[in-house]
Amino acid sequence: MMQSEDARYLKRRVKAGNIDVHPSEKAIVVSYEVEATILGEMGDPMLGEKKECQKVIRLQSLNESTDIQTLASEVVTRCKLIPITKLPEVEQLLYYLQKRKETDKGKSGKGKNSSQGLQDPTPDFLSNAIIGDMEIPSINNIDDYVELLYEDVPSKIKASIMIFCLIKNSDNLEALLDHGTVMGALSRVLREDWRKSVELSTNIMYIFFCFSTYIQFHTVIAHYKIGALCMNISDHELKRLQSWKDDLRKKRTIMEGQKNQEQGIKELEKYNKKFQNLAVKQDQLLKVAFYLLLNLAEDTRVEVKMKNKGIVKILMKALETRSNVGLHIVVLSFLKKLSIFKENKSEMAKLDIINKLTPALISDDELLSTLSLRLLLNLSFDTSLRLKMVAAGFLPKIIHHLDVPGCEPVTLCLLYHLSIDDKTRSMMAYTDCIQKVVDMILEAPIGPINPELAALAINIASRKNNTQLVCEFGKGQTLRHLVKRCFKCKDGLLLKMIRNMSQHDGPTKPMFVNFISQFANALKKEKDEDFVIECLGTLANLNFHTINFDLILKKYELLPYILNVLKSGQCEDDLVLETIVLIGTVALDENCAANLAQSGIVQVLVNLLNAKQEDDEVVLQIAYVFYQMIWHEETRNIIISNTQAPAYLIDLMHDRNSRIRTVCDNTLDIIREYDSGWEKRIQMEKFRWHNSQWIEIIGTQNMDEDEEDLYDDVLPQYYHGDDFLLYDPSANGPMMVGENGELQPEYISEEALHEGIANGTIIPPGYVPAPYMSEYDAPDPRLLASQHDLDDYYQTGQPSYGRPSTPDYMGYNY
Repeated sequence: MMQSEDARYLKRRVKAGNIDVHPSEKAIVVSYEVEATILGEMGDPMLGEKKECQKVIRLQSLNESTDIQTLASEVVTRCKLIPITKLPEVEQLLYYLQKRKETDKGKSGKGKNSSQGLQDPTPDFLSNAIIGDMEIPSINNIDDYVELLYEDVPSKIKASIMIFCLIKNSDNLEALLDHGTVMGALSRVLREDWRKSVELSTNIMYIFFCFSTYIQFHTVIAHYKIGALCMNISDHELKRLQSWKDDLRKKRTIMEGQKNQEQGIKELEKYNKKFQNLAVKQDQLLKVAFYLLLNLAEDTRVEVKMKNKGIVKILMKALETRSNVGLHIVVLSFLKKLSIFKENKSEMAKLDIINKLTPALISDDELLSTLSLRLLLNLSFDTSLRLKMVAAGFLPKIIHHLDVPGCEPVTLCLLYHLSIDDKTRSMMAYTDCIQKVVDMILEAPIGPINPELAALAINIASRKNNTQLVCEFGKGQTLRHLVKRCFKCKDGLLLKMIRNMSQHDGPTKPMFVNFISQFANALKKEKDEDFVIECLGTLANLNFHTINFDLILKKYELLPYILNVLKSGQCEDDLVLETIVLIGTVALDENCAANLAQSGIVQVLVNLLNAKQEDDEVVLQIAYVFYQMIWHEETRNIIISNTQAPAYLIDLMHDRNSRIRTVCDNTLDIIREYDSGWEKRIQMEKFRWHNSQWIEIIGTQNMDEDEEDLYDDVLPQYYHGDDFLLYDPSANGPMMVGENGELQPEYISEEALHEGIANGTIIPPGYVPAPYMSEYDAPDPRLLASQHDLDDYYQTGQPSYGRPSTPDYMGYNY
């Protein structure tokens, strides 16, 4: 037992929880958890306790003309239990409360507006009930009400109504729990008599629903197994509805076959009216049952049990077969909560949820359509479901909700998910989505735009046809306004959209040349590295031969900046990569390429290539810089004579990345044309790579001693994988011929002899043909070497790969 004198400190921590609206009052209920820990003298915890609490924020000033955003900001500011990140959720709840109040004012005798359904599932016959001769409900008469629960069905209905009236006052909840027999009697009646009366079942379910709105009472509900009972009742009622429909269909068929159809029509109308009344009561029961289960599902363990019992299938069946908007609101709320788990999402997909959501998405009820959007957002994380949404024609319907107040955030998120697929981005060009997105950007308050809006705009700009539409808006002025906003608000995400737009070839790319000075000037002045990266990327996309990049580098003093980024080793990899891409673009200008080469940037890139050899993007862009520079004579001489760049390119000819191999091959082909020394080395390496398997087999064979003595002084040892020891420079002496016209083998170059043996033009002395060669009268003269063959070999050389027809090689667009 802890001694009081041991306790020295008390630590209290408050953890915010869920936010919901009050079921009957104009208020918001904030759930939170208080954890109190008693610490000892040394600071170690000695005793701790957790308690879940709720704070009710009453909003007496909320009316139909209240500014929701201002009120939500005031609520978040005053209530420390609500983090600022939940401001959109508070706005949505206040909007629901505002609509609910308007609904209560304009309610007619036909029923309640559906927007009230999610917050208050009170059955109509309970809301409109007139107690009449019954006494006024009192908590002191609770024993009498319990006794009525043991009598006939009408008495039980009367008792349930009286208890319902008591429970509407939340102060009576604990008193009912403390009574001891009320909860047990209610659960027994529900379990035994739910088939006898839909009204009785609904009343009792609503009583348990009132308890379920408070987390601390969930254990009581679980004790009486009300959740499992509600699922069984819901499943049975849905099957009963189908049975009623089948009976109605049979009666209609019988009526059509009767001669006296007037009597049959009257009977059919009577039965149809009865069917409609039963369906209305059934909708009320299902709405209360599903809302009760939704509250209980706050505990994920309970939710897993519901999933195992088939709650998803029950909800999907209710969504498909029922037409009550209030019921659909509760069903979609439940499905939205369930859809965050992959297992539930997969089951919904099997039950064809996308097509079943069409009526809800186009509904006139704002709450119902908003819930359908939120459910679609959860489902849109699955690629196959996104494609089904587009195939079902949801794209224009979703875009329409951009104009609906309160739906903009979730609609932008959903459209962003849909824009991940390339085909969907193309389809947006045939809707008014692009125009609305651009208008939202330009009309947004000063400062960075909403991240969801920016993400959607970035994806839209990745398509060429979408970019053309944006550039056509306002006869080109829209693009100017977008760029102006980028620099005015220092918005890196919006600049990323501009960068994506600048990458497309065609009539739109020259429009960005007008903004070169702004992008170049920002490289050294802006401190935000992300903003600078987007400026570099935009400049790198402007790969026009007509641009005087040399003048741009000098005017804005960018060459020292580029060298500093590449040499410092302290810059982020993204900044280094975009700088290399920019070098590849400015190298199109011959004067600019010469200045870059003279500044020693080639050796800096070689060092960087050695340091970043595992980064394929960096390697590819460095190789592309060499390719661009090799076209200019001055830079070509520097690269070939003063650096080891060709050797690195030879090593990269066999890289696992196909694009790197392509750039290196093209660059080496140009080097071969202008340098004979590198030509032989490149040709030999290509031969070795092409015949690597054969060379490896030859190098591992066990030769006879005579053959070893013959070749020891002629052939160098081959090292597989050695990328730089390609030939022996000392073996390039002239070929010698004896007086008798015979070739003196000891003076043949090692390279020529090695290649001659490899391609079969030279056969060493002592070569013994295989047994199968005996069937020929004489060896094939093509297999024997002659002086004429050697002369032809050394005079003609091997055919080159040829120079590319155009230097317009497009680098990889990062």
